Order: sequence, then structure tokens, then C-alpha cells
Amino acid sequence: MIKEEETILLNEGKMLPVMEHFYTLQGEGAHTGKAAYFIRLGGCDVGCHWCDVKESWNADLHPLMSTLEIAETAAKFCKTVVLTGGEPLMYNLTLLTQRLKELGCDIHIETSGAYEMSGHLDWITLSPKKTVLPKEAIYSKANELKMIIFNNNDFIFAEAQAAKVSSNCKLYLQSEWSKRAEMYPKIIEFAMANPRWQVSVQTHKYLNIP
Repeated sequence: MIKEEETILLNEGKMLPVMEHFYTLQGEGAHTGKAAYFIRLGGCDVGCHWCDVKESWNADLHPLMSTLEIAETAAKFCKTVVLTGGEPLMYNLTLLTQRLKELGCDIHIETSGAYEMSGHLDWITLSPKKTVLPKEAIYSKANELKMIIFNNNDFIFAEAQAAKVSSNCKLYLQSEWSKRAEMYPKIIEFAMANPRWQVSVQTHKYLNIP
């Protein structure tokens, strides 16, 4: 397939750059411990210096897959499907999510919110980054706000972002993995002083699963 044809199919959402896809347990946030099929899309230009999947940034490194094929593969394993990345909202998710809904799936997404939303999404995990702030429209739609805490200033950023989401949005603080020994005591103290916040831990890393 020539590059021009690939670009057209990518723009239409008929093919997507899939870095990996796998069946595991959700390790973070409100759905921790729930079985889910993850579809990780390649491509991200948000540029978090502490990102733990930097290999996802360059979309050209990851093969284009048929959107319908990946939807049907996911649905065979589980009816909870998580779209992650990279930054999945870089792409037109209409066809993927439409097919997943036809197959009876609940669709979750993990996003920085830096791009316009597309597709049918049942659960939106918004994880804002200072480098590229979310689009305003996503704040009111977010089901959970997951703030990554790397240093003390991130608590201030977390509160500023929490002020923008709806009153029904769950609020989570999660340490950046390499800083967990330093930051979790501070996160615990903050959450106890501000009980609308909950603590999220990357349980999948402790369980040694994807």
C-alpha cells in the first residue's frame, strides 16, 4: 500500500497505528482490578519528560492495522476495552468505537485531552499535562481526572485542573513511578487533608502484569 493511500485510510479512521494490544487488568484509577482489553495507539506529541511509554511517540514505528479487525479481536476477549497510547485522540476514533459498540463493548479512553474528542466513549480518564493543556470541551465530559505527581508544584496544577471538571468527576492523584517513594507520603497527606481526592497506585506494576 502506498503512503498516500495509508494516509487517507488513517484520516478516515479505517486503519490505526497500533503499538500493542493485550488482555490484562486495569491497573489504575476507578476501574482498578477490572479485566480489560487494551489497545495502545502509537503517536504522541505532548512530550512528557517522565512518560513511561516514550516508544509510543513516533507513530511511524508502529504498523497500521484494520480498525474493524482490531475491534473484533478485542471484543472476543472482553467487553471492556481501553483505548490508550501515545495519545489516542490524535486519531478519528469514530469507526473503531462504533464497531466496538456494535460488539457490545464499553469503551474507556486514557487521554491528555490535547486533541478534539471523537467516537463513542463510555468512560473518559483525563490526565492533563502542563506541556499541552486539554481542550476546554473535555473537562465537562471527563469521568475521572488522574493527575500525575512528579514534584510539589504538581499539587497546585492538580487543583487548578480539578476546578475545571464536573462535580461528578472522580479525582485521583498518582505518583510518577520513579518518584513513588518520595511522593506517595506527600500524596497521602494531601488526600487526607483534601478528601475529595483519592490515591491511585499503578497496581499492574506491583502485580507484574502489562
